[in-house]
Amino acid sequence: MTETKVMALREAINLAQSEEMRKDERVFLMGEDVGIYGGDFGTSVGMLEEFGEKRVRDTPISEAAIAGSAVGAAQTGLRPIVDLTFMDFITIALDAIVNQAAKTNYMFGGGLKTPVTFRVASGSGIGSAAQHSQSLEAWLTHIPGIKVVAPGTANDAKGLLKSSILDNNPVIFLEPKALYGKKEEVNLDPDFYIPLGKGEIKREGTDVTIVSYGRMLERVLQAADEVAAEGISVEVVDPRTLIPLDKELIINSVKKTGKVILVNDAYKTGGFIGEIASIITESEAFDYLDAPVVRIASDDVPVPYANILENAVLPSVEKIKAAIYKQVNKG
Repeated sequence: MTETKVMALREAINLAQSEEMRKDERVFLMGEDVGIYGGDFGTSVGMLEEFGEKRVRDTPISEAAIAGSAVGAAQTGLRPIVDLTFMDFITIALDAIVNQAAKTNYMFGGGLKTPVTFRVASGSGIGSAAQHSQSLEAWLTHIPGIKVVAPGTANDAKGLLKSSILDNNPVIFLEPKALYGKKEEVNLDPDFYIPLGKGEIKREGTDVTIVSYGRMLERVLQAADEVAAEGISVEVVDPRTLIPLDKELIINSVKKTGKVILVNDAYKTGGFIGEIASIITESEAFDYLDAPVVRIASDDVPVPYANILENAVLPSVEKIKAAIYKQVNKG
C-alpha cells in the first residue's frame, strides 16, 4: 500500500528536491535566499542543514548570472535546480535559457545536454502586483528545446519535479504561488515519478470538457462541483505539462463531450490555451464539436495590486460557471 502524508505544495517541492539530492550528488539547489532563509516561499526550509552550502547555494541578486551559471554547470555534468522565485524575474534570465540551454543539444548534434530545472513561482492570487504576478509560460512554450511543466496539485508537483530533475533537457517548472500553502495527500515513495507529457482526467464528465492547469485547476474543479448539483456533468482535463503536451488526452475528452472550455491564469491574447484551441480545431476532434471553443483567461491588463481589482481581472469560479451554462445551453 502506498504511504502518503498530508502536506502543503511547498513541502512537496521541498521533499522532491531532497529525495533527488539524496540519490545523486550531482543534483544541487541554487538561487536567491534558498539557504539560510529557506526560499522566498519556504520551499527549501531545512535543506541547507542537510546538504550543506556546496549543494544549497545562495546566489547574488542577478537572475542573468544565476541562469548562466546554472546552464554552464548543467553542461559540465551537474544537475542544477534553480529557484528563480517570481516568474516575472525569468525575463532577466532568458538569454541563457532561450539562446543557450534550449539550443546547444541541437547545435552539438545531440552531444551536449543541459539538464537544468528552473523553478518559478507563477501567476496571481497573493496581491503581488504587476511585476510579481504574471503567467508567462506562453513565451517559453514557443521555444523548441525547452520543456514546460505546470502542476496544479501538491502530489503532481512532487512527481513532476522529480521527473524534471532527471530530464536531460532544460525544464521550466511553474509553481502556482497562490497554492503553496494548500494541503493534500502526497505520495511518500522516493521512487514516485510522474512522466512529463502525461496529463490526467481530474474529474470524469459527459456534458462539457474543461482543460486547465496550475492555479486555475482549483477554481475549475470548484465550478464543476457546484454545477454538478444542477445536473451538469463536467470533465476536467489537467495536462500537467504544457511541453510536451498530452494532446491525445485532450482530443479524446473533447470527442467524448463535444464541448470545450479552456481556462488559464495568463493573459488571453497569446496565451497557451490559444494553442490548445488550435490543436483541437486542427484535429479530428473538430468534427465532434457542438459549440465553439471557449477561452477564459485574465484580462489583458497588468495584474492589479488591490485584491478586489485583481479578482476582477482574473478567471473566477463564477466566470467559469457562466461559460459552462452557456456551453450546455442552461444559462
